[in-house]
Amino acid sequence: MTEQPTTVTTVADGVARIAWIPGVGDGGWVAAVDAVRREVEAALAGHVRVETLVDPDDEHAQRVATWSGMRKEGVMRGVTVDGEAVDRIVYARLATDVPVHEPEGFRALLNSFLPRKRAISQMLVRDTDGRVLLCQLTYKFDWDLPGGVVEVGESPQLAVSREVQEELGLTIDAGGLLLTDWLPPWSGWDDAICLVFDGGTYDASVLGRMVKQDREIREAEFCTIEQVRERCADFTARRIESALANLVSGGPSYTESGA
Repeated sequence: MTEQPTTVTTVADGVARIAWIPGVGDGGWVAAVDAVRREVEAALAGHVRVETLVDPDDEHAQRVATWSGMRKEGVMRGVTVDGEAVDRIVYARLATDVPVHEPEGFRALLNSFLPRKRAISQMLVRDTDGRVLLCQLTYKFDWDLPGGVVEVGESPQLAVSREVQEELGLTIDAGGLLLTDWLPPWSGWDDAICLVFDGGTYDASVLGRMVKQDREIREAEFCTIEQVRERCADFTARRIESALANLVSGGPSYTESGA
């Protein structure tokens, strides 16, 4: 080869950046992985971090970066390459990372690039007249069930109780799961799994104890099923009706976009 197959550049204190040309290894992707892995290990002898920036359209380079032991960290937007702003996937390995040949290290590597699904937990709370507690949110026109996004490492069942306490100031323990609903990509959001838990039945006066988080909640009130259909997005209304039906049937079900 007339061109250096790999380059390692120090880009910050203790941080090295590695790059390679498509023909590195000259023997397919396995040889390329071996060559890049050796460069990564050598660079870690004098740096605390080794990283590489990979074109999202270059699947071969992504494969080489992964199996050379670098974990996928995310997408860096607006990187200047040849005078053009482009996106690049960031892969990196730290000197303190568990070696890939050890089970924990291998699991961490897999965890860095396998798909992750956003989870949303909601609570179905009714009053003694059978109406459903809905919230009018500040960041969208439609009304929705109380709840929110599950944090990383958090139990979905505990998450919904936390969200209800934070947003409405109400302490309600989540009961059993009523519905698992898949939400397809929509209006700038990636797809997600929505879990609806039983919040039980309360006297409507419970709202007198409500303390709204004004940053997210405009209003909250118990609504009839007719009001649910009027105020909610169609898929939200379908989700609520499916969850209500499961209260009667006695078991959770799976839906997609509420249906």
